Amino acid sequence: MKKRRSKGKSKRSKPSKSSKTSKAKTLEKFTKKSNRRTKRAKRHEAKRLEAKKRVLEKLRMLGEEIYVKLAHGEFPSLKIPSRSTSNIVYDPKLRQYVLGDKFFIRSARNIRHIRPLTQLIWVAYTASTLCKMDKTSTLRDIYYMAQADGIDFRDQQESDEVITELETVLGMPREEFNIFPEERSAIFGDLTIEYTVRNYRGVRVNLTMHPDGLVIGPTLTSAEFVKCNADKVIVIEKGAMFTRFVEEQVHKRFKAILIHTAGQPPRATRRLIRRLNVELGLPVYVFVDGDPWGMHIAQVILSGSARAGHIPELATPDAQWAGVYASDIVRYKLPSDPLTKVDLKRLDELKRDPRYKGDLWQKEINTFLKIRRKSEQEAFSRYGLTFIVNKYLPKRLKELSRR
Repeated sequence: MKKRRSKGKSKRSKPSKSSKTSKAKTLEKFTKKSNRRTKRAKRHEAKRLEAKKRVLEKLRMLGEEIYVKLAHGEFPSLKIPSRSTSNIVYDPKLRQYVLGDKFFIRSARNIRHIRPLTQLIWVAYTASTLCKMDKTSTLRDIYYMAQADGIDFRDQQESDEVITELETVLGMPREEFNIFPEERSAIFGDLTIEYTVRNYRGVRVNLTMHPDGLVIGPTLTSAEFVKCNADKVIVIEKGAMFTRFVEEQVHKRFKAILIHTAGQPPRATRRLIRRLNVELGLPVYVFVDGDPWGMHIAQVILSGSARAGHIPELATPDAQWAGVYASDIVRYKLPSDPLTKVDLKRLDELKRDPRYKGDLWQKEINTFLKIRRKSEQEAFSRYGLTFIVNKYLPKRLKELSRR
């Protein structure tokens, strides 16, 4: 019978010097990365708190102005910048619309002013409450919240107008006092972001994670850009074309970030487009329907809208309109529809608008007026579903890169 050998204690091999060095380098690398993220988070938090402090201070001063006049037995009044068409001017140097220096006085001394003045003060109070509680609200929420407090708005349009009026009084956009529109735009592309909002601070997401794109809301527009592998931005008006571009992997083939505006882009989307252009240096190409309304969508992205002339940093003046041009309808023999009387009237308005004085704009407006036809982005499907990606898009991007 064989005797079993007694098992001695196995000797553990000592880690080599190179292994220790490798682990130390890995730990050092991880520590540095962690420290950078912590510093970035602290920096953004300090920036957020400073912005919040600035908003609350402006709201406090607004309330104090009303209170002091009441305490002295005076009719409360406010000096409000005018948003009339005569006070909204196009600044050729900034290449966008800006608010002029005209204003009007809204005073409780005038019985017709009491209602809108009360509405404005209530919206300011609600904005202050939202900021203090670190809560957000939609424009629709504000309309219904007013009913609970006995504030009478005829409809949401009137409610929205008062919120816009508060923007002009404070000199800051509604997003800074936590009031946002409904979200409807989307983004897709090889861009990694890091959220900075409460409960998600530090969470990183790559924008290719969802095939339908990520909704462009307040959390995304305030996020930090961590890593970008794209070299351009393609803005698309229609959802069907956005889906087509995602399916055909335009983000990979053209190294592009894709943005769906769902028609006229909301402010959050326009602000994000500007950030991608200014902060990352990415050229922006705007692809819309071939009609006067599509042209206007592109121009609003480039130079802003008259309605938001009081809000700076929404425009991307260096963005380029990429089509569909009137000349594309002719060149590609696209399926088209006749321009309506409303379309023709709009073209006449655009022709006189200072924002459309450039050669390309004038040439295409004149072509629209000549052919009296319009086409949608999807009209290129006449030549197959992939024609727009395989033929039209590379040719158009090459043309624009030379300008």
